[in-house]
Parts: sequence; C-alpha cells; structure tokens
Amino acid sequence: GPAALTVPPRVFAYGSNLALARIEERVGTVSVIATGRLDGHALRFHKTGRDGSGKADAYATGSAGDVVFGVIYEMSRDAKRELDRIEGIGSHYLEKEASIETEEGSLAATVYCACDWRIDPAAVPFDWYLRLVVEGARHHRLPALYVGAIAAHPVRVDPDRTRAERALRLLKNI
Repeated sequence: GPAALTVPPRVFAYGSNLALARIEERVGTVSVIATGRLDGHALRFHKTGRDGSGKADAYATGSAGDVVFGVIYEMSRDAKRELDRIEGIGSHYLEKEASIETEEGSLAATVYCACDWRIDPAAVPFDWYLRLVVEGARHHRLPALYVGAIAAHPVRVDPDRTRAERALRLLKNI
C-alpha cells in the first residue's frame, strides 16, 4: 500500500558491494542496517560479468545447510535505481525480496540473483574482484570460516591493468 513508499529501499549485499568504498563510489552514501544471512542459498562466482569474469551470485539451492552472509544497506530510491542499472536488472541479475536473518531478527531486503542465462560454472573471478569481496566481508566482520572460504577461491589475473588498478585504489579506502 501507500505506506510502503515511505520505506527506503534495503539491499542485501554479498559480493563486491560488501566493500563500502565500492558501493558508495557507485551510488553515493548508504547506511549499514545489519549483517545477516540468507539461508537456502550458496555463494557462487559463476555469473559471467560484462568483462568476461566470474561475479558473485547468491544461488538458490533450497538446501538448509547452505548460507550466504552479507550486509543489509539502506539507500535512497535514486541510489537503488542506479544500483539496478549498474547490476543490470533483467539482463544480468533479477531481484527478489528475501528474509535475512540478523541479530535484530528477520529483516526484508532485496537480493540480486544471477539470471540463469548468465551462469557459467566455468567462470572464474578476477583477483581484484575477489579481494573486494574478501576485504568487504572482513570489514563487516562476517564469520571467519566463511571469509576464509571466499579467500581460498580460485582467481585469475585481469589482463586489463587499468581496471585492476582502479579496483586496488578502492581497496586502499576500505
């Protein structure tokens, strides 16, 4: 109903947007509401990005043992529209409302999940991209074992050094 219009958008970030410097470079200031987990999903780096590398996906497995940890950001409507554009809603990711388990209880947030036709099990993330995910996860104090598993994920070197250096500059701001 009309009341929903007064609630600012909330997005559950679990990939490179965990890095506050990255998401704020993209959409401006956001507020951290809570860290939490999305059950029945697994973190995969199988979404093919525009740059040909693997990007993060909260992949729905339906398995109770699978969990994706992340952070809920609150942002302006304009910021959410910009994030939708950057993430490629409808062509790269689809959005769904999900229940995120936090210390404050269950909170509703939007989650971006990879479109089926963008999934390639052979995709591998660039080194700088995975570092953004790892440093963002550490910054938000996500569980150490979970962060360690991400850090151990295979990567490849980005042949575009300009793109890589831009990302590494962001890492210095984390």
